[in-house]
Amino acid sequence: MVLVTFRFVQFIDQIQYIRRKLFYVTYNGRCNKSTAAFEYFNDPINPKESVYDKILIANRGEIACRIIKTAKKMGIKTVAIYSTADVNSVHVKMADEAICVGNPPSRESYLDSKRILKACKDTGAQALHPGYGFLSENSGFVRELEKEGIDFIGPSAEAITGMGDKLESKRVAKSAGVNTIPGYDGIIKDEEHCVSISKEIGYPVMIKASAGGGGKGMRIARNDVEAREGFKLSTEEAASSFGDTRMLVEKFIDTPRHIEIQVLGDKHGNAIYLNERECSIQRRNQKVIEEAPSIFIDENTRKAMGEQAVSLCKRLGYSSAGTVEFLVDSSRHFYFLEMNTRLQVEHPITECITGIDLVHQMIRIAKGHPLKYTQNDIPIRGWAVECRVYAEDPYKNFGLPSIGRLYQYKEPLHIPKVRCDSGIEEGSEISIYYDPMICKLVCFGESREEAINTSIEALDSYVIRGVTHNISLLRDILTEHKFISGEISTAYLTQIYPEGFKGRQLNDKQQQYLIAIASVLQAKLDLKAYQYTNINKNISLPSEWNFVVQLHDKEFPCEVQYDSNTNSFLISLNNNDLRVDGSFNLSQALIKTEVNGKPLVVQLLSNAGNNNLEIVYEGSAFKVLVLTKEAHNYLKYMPKKTKADQLKILLSPMPGVVKSVSCVPGQLMSEGQELCVVEAMKMQNSLPAEITGKVKAVNVNVGDTVSEGDILVEFE
Repeated sequence: MVLVTFRFVQFIDQIQYIRRKLFYVTYNGRCNKSTAAFEYFNDPINPKESVYDKILIANRGEIACRIIKTAKKMGIKTVAIYSTADVNSVHVKMADEAICVGNPPSRESYLDSKRILKACKDTGAQALHPGYGFLSENSGFVRELEKEGIDFIGPSAEAITGMGDKLESKRVAKSAGVNTIPGYDGIIKDEEHCVSISKEIGYPVMIKASAGGGGKGMRIARNDVEAREGFKLSTEEAASSFGDTRMLVEKFIDTPRHIEIQVLGDKHGNAIYLNERECSIQRRNQKVIEEAPSIFIDENTRKAMGEQAVSLCKRLGYSSAGTVEFLVDSSRHFYFLEMNTRLQVEHPITECITGIDLVHQMIRIAKGHPLKYTQNDIPIRGWAVECRVYAEDPYKNFGLPSIGRLYQYKEPLHIPKVRCDSGIEEGSEISIYYDPMICKLVCFGESREEAINTSIEALDSYVIRGVTHNISLLRDILTEHKFISGEISTAYLTQIYPEGFKGRQLNDKQQQYLIAIASVLQAKLDLKAYQYTNINKNISLPSEWNFVVQLHDKEFPCEVQYDSNTNSFLISLNNNDLRVDGSFNLSQALIKTEVNGKPLVVQLLSNAGNNNLEIVYEGSAFKVLVLTKEAHNYLKYMPKKTKADQLKILLSPMPGVVKSVSCVPGQLMSEGQELCVVEAMKMQNSLPAEITGKVKAVNVNVGDTVSEGDILVEFE
């Protein structure tokens, strides 16, 4: 019986191995369609250098896939780890081996150092690459690996400790001659201590977790009330994300730029900087769009920032890839923010402009090889822009998480100079447990203008169905005049969209194009229906339509004529004639057409019946009603729908877990008072009352999992 069971397990393992190999051939073939996927590396692998036989990647998603690609180029076998929620994930299929390390919550899998250490020993992995997040900056874990003789593909435990604590990192930076931000050089005890220190420093201040990173556990306070609330929420986030509630306060530099320097150091005392990345477009202290180089930094500032970053590396004895982050004011004065002792999410744009494969270099350095580059070898070749495509709703606070299954997914790899770093495929699930990233879109150009234009084309060419995503916001930013001119700061989003993102705002010409496209889509739908209902009848198809198009509560009469000779439609709208190419197929996810000779890509998201169309145009989804004049005349007889009183109910704006409830039935709550806190992807979201009134019902308890739209609290 034991022998039969063993043979069965061996058989299952073989099936999984073959499945992974077949997938990797398919996936790699798909990736290689992108002319930029790995072409911009000018970082040859030396076959004479010693390499690891096998490494374990202690991460998931796109970064795990990214590391596997370079490891395979180097001839290194890879081991993936996964939680039970990730059993069918792309990184699991790409690796040579895969091992389950626990349940979906990160603390039971990707943060469980003992299980990951055991996975290393069970698979014979000689080294471990942590990626970013999870255990990538856990010095205790690095020491555990050292005891077992397993190399950590990253810096030493001492370097991580020195930079992992924001207070200690500030002291070390000062000693290395790095410019630092004024602040309180100690731990904040409680809310009142936070208020007292904030007053001494002078508002505005930044309250942040000492052990923090990735925008977690950070709040800006401009008065005493915000200082108390910020301390409370940041402490809770820090406890959830890092298991460390120590907080610090420092002066907040209003409207600065966030610019970071990529560094490489080896175990022989060598260190270099690989230019800068502009990371100022952020929401909730998390980056949205990055570019390299920065349009704002001149050569002298770049050199000064780079030399200070290298000085810090040498002070630490730093050996690996790392990033020194700075805040830069309008006069190009720069101040040390923190050092991330790991690979950054946005590392691909540095790879594009330098040609250096950072993962390759990290593996070489961990193996003990010296840097093969000097500072004079580091170029700036062209421009690169990275857009973080997330499963989130940009209309809600610039991006609240969305979960679901991707029933349709297509990346724009057919476009030259496009690189897509992703860890998902069609059928993948975006879950509540992890970061909602779908893909990192990286576009390269000889100039900034070319890189931006390629990014816009690529964003228009994504097909993502099953979750809400932020492409509409990304595309709008790339066409906004302040972004194009380089007038940006960390306050960019709130300055450009003071009332939140409302979608693409169309000018008259763009609106006419959308109406023309909508009328053609409806005409083609009518033709399709007409052919189906008259399939056995010898009846000629219609070639003219009189429509009334409703968009944004406005009505636009238009006449449509089909020209069979040119397979195009002529639309008469507001005394203007527009010609739309009709050669596209309605079954295509991406509809490529032309309006008056201008190429356009649109998507028909849905045809909900009754001539209601949802069309993606210039990145945003628009709901358009296209009726014949006869049907439009009957609209006045239709009953009007009344909206429910939304102010009397608190809806969950996203899926998440209830962390606290601050009200009970019968309690009188004031407008703006916190009712409860919902956590999604480790981000605490305080949900306030929108009216002053008495609570009628509280429908959730601490620890409950809620979905978007669930009623949490009701008022009388």
